[in-house]
Amino acid sequence: MSTPIQTPPRGDASPRARAGHLTLYATGSIGMGMWVTVPGLLLLYFLTRILGVPAFWAGLTLLLPKIIDVVVHPLLGTLSDRQARRTGHRRGMLRVGLLLVVAWVAMFSVPAGVSGMPAALWVGCCYIVGNLLFACFQVPYLTTPSDLRIAYHERTRVFTFRMFFLTLGLLGAGVVAPALVASGSHHSYARMALLLAGVLVVSQLVALAGVRRLTDHCGFQVPDERAHSTLDDIRVAWRDRDFRALLLSYLFTGTTTHLFLAALPFYAEYVLDDSGLTAVLMGGFLVPATVAGPLWLRASRRIGKQRGLLLSQGVFIAGSLVLLPGRTLGVGVTVAVVVVMGAAFAGLQLFAFSMLPDAVAAAEARGSARAGAYTGVWTATEASGTAIGPYVYSAALAVGGFVSSTEGHSVTQSHSASVALLLGFTVVPAVLMAIAVVFQRRCTLDRVVAP
Repeated sequence: MSTPIQTPPRGDASPRARAGHLTLYATGSIGMGMWVTVPGLLLLYFLTRILGVPAFWAGLTLLLPKIIDVVVHPLLGTLSDRQARRTGHRRGMLRVGLLLVVAWVAMFSVPAGVSGMPAALWVGCCYIVGNLLFACFQVPYLTTPSDLRIAYHERTRVFTFRMFFLTLGLLGAGVVAPALVASGSHHSYARMALLLAGVLVVSQLVALAGVRRLTDHCGFQVPDERAHSTLDDIRVAWRDRDFRALLLSYLFTGTTTHLFLAALPFYAEYVLDDSGLTAVLMGGFLVPATVAGPLWLRASRRIGKQRGLLLSQGVFIAGSLVLLPGRTLGVGVTVAVVVVMGAAFAGLQLFAFSMLPDAVAAAEARGSARAGAYTGVWTATEASGTAIGPYVYSAALAVGGFVSSTEGHSVTQSHSASVALLLGFTVVPAVLMAIAVVFQRRCTLDRVVAP
């Protein structure tokens, strides 16, 4: 059993993380970005347009695994804290998450000839197993910035590195994956998953080395000595007013952005009349996010994380509504709007995630250090958003009368289905993000922990 690292208290004299260590750590976000993006972008389309699963049942296939996540993530957060107390690190759970690659390949490798509800069952089961393994990696990985003995602005810097590599993962997966399945064949999805599997597992292995080096250099904040039950951890996190406001805001923010990802292939094919534009729009959305992170970091130092997050949310609302005219905007204007929304997306991710360790630091100042527990509740909320977003869009499709099809068959959609496609991509995200703003305005973390 290893001994927990003894380190000085947080404060202005806290160490500065080395860029090399941050790069290793942040590389893990490439694989995380792949797991979040590809299922969110392609699974709903894969189920309804390739496997012939009705839109309502396809939405449930994506939603039910996430309901399990809501229970599992807080439990893993508590278990991660217990491991940290016992060993002085969280790397054991990270290693379990390396098995994610198996579920990744299996999820898109539906046996030939299987369609409809049996195909939905296959995908759903693989998705459940994959989400569990992803949580084993995600919870301790995202707890790392809260574990480090670093100060307010340094936490934002850590997440700036992470945001850059996360966006690379989102961009690579969001552009490459649609390109690899552009033929629309059943087997192209399995081939895509196999080709990207190596990137996924290598990024996780590099991240493990980064976590070790960061904690060795910056110190490790050991959770409370007394063990807590999962329910007790959830109660403590929920009673934290600032954390609760941040959490609810991110729930609606995540729901909005993942609805956007799930709806993008439909918008490209049925509104812009060109399914090949999916990769173009994803590139337009994610390329700006790779360069906007450092700009948002500068903005954070000037106006604070809270105002930066509210600004990002406002820009996303405006962009969603601008897309309402659909094809009359033209492809050029549409791509330009999506580019601006991509820059806002970078702010949504950077500020929300960098405020999570701020919430942990504020709780620690009050005498309770439960970084894993807070992160478990946070990732459960994030998982909920990734499922609710596509489900909301699939519900809009079902209400509009969207007709699913199988590989090689094309269906002309009704007027009501076309209207649902458009409103689900524009008005619905604007409303959801507006709710996120309402909750975010209640958060006062910047006044509590900002220097």
